[in-house]
Amino acid sequence: MDRRTIGIVFGGAGEEHPVSVKSAQEVARSLDTGKYRPVYIGITRGGAWRLCDGPGPDWERGDLRPVVLSPDREAPGLLVLDDGKYEAIALDAVLPVLHGRFGEDGAIQGLLELSGIPYVGCDVQSSALCMDKSLTYTVVKAAGVAVPDFWTAEEADPDALPYPVFVKPARSGSSFGVTRVAGREEFAEAVATAKRYDAKVLVEAAVAGGEIGCAILGSGDDLFAGEVDRVALSHGFFRIHQEDSPETGSENAQFIVPADIPAASRALVQETAKRIYRALGCSGLARVDLFLTEDGAVVLNEVNTMPGMTSYSRYPRMMAAAGLTLADLVDRMLSSVPAGSRR
Repeated sequence: MDRRTIGIVFGGAGEEHPVSVKSAQEVARSLDTGKYRPVYIGITRGGAWRLCDGPGPDWERGDLRPVVLSPDREAPGLLVLDDGKYEAIALDAVLPVLHGRFGEDGAIQGLLELSGIPYVGCDVQSSALCMDKSLTYTVVKAAGVAVPDFWTAEEADPDALPYPVFVKPARSGSSFGVTRVAGREEFAEAVATAKRYDAKVLVEAAVAGGEIGCAILGSGDDLFAGEVDRVALSHGFFRIHQEDSPETGSENAQFIVPADIPAASRALVQETAKRIYRALGCSGLARVDLFLTEDGAVVLNEVNTMPGMTSYSRYPRMMAAAGLTLADLVDRMLSSVPAGSRR
């Protein structure tokens, strides 16, 4: 059987660069090289694309060749600069192991669409929708699913907000720039903090409930939900990837998989997550984060269209609890994208 050539893109110019590298390391360990021939493309923090041997911790060291993605649909693939000449590498598909800005916001997806190269994960529209939390809430609310009360910073009246509220970048991830605001006197500083990451700032009313996650795999009617997890907090609020050494555990959270919730709540979370996934037009994979209130209601928190795949990430843990290893996940994701066509 001929191996399919897969471009694995990682790194990136956004704040989640280190997480992306760690995710790509786990993907590389799990890839079936008997079925797939990986071509690794690392993006530096400065945004330079480089052909490399793999996503090791020191991948940027050494004599790396510059590489660009061909925008020519008649010659889809990579163009590698080598000694003043370009070498072409054809790609059957791309797995963009990129998180946050430029990875989950539709940017890399648009580039791949222009190039005519099939890729794993959500398309341009759903990636952009899920990245912008205010747009996510608007669409999901229209689909009949509960969302927090929310405002943009420009719309919000600091004197009338139902404190406590959370002030956050509308288009960022991993809790960067998020502040819990207890009163009006903290509001302006929280907005300034959020604006370090995004010009658009979202204000959310706090939801009284436990944080629950659901991993979704697939497209259309063929969706598989992993086991539900619960984030058990000791104090504060959940700041994913903000710890100094996340591999040794979170400083204020434990992840209980399967979640210690009633069977009826588990089923409700999974079905609601699928409903949200479809409403937003997601495909391939996503992690849907929700709140489960004391009265058993489910409220959307956010949707991650390329969730972390690190050794400590929630998505692979939820899938593993449902019987799918990361190797199984990677194979399913790649085999679901036929070579030579977007879907």
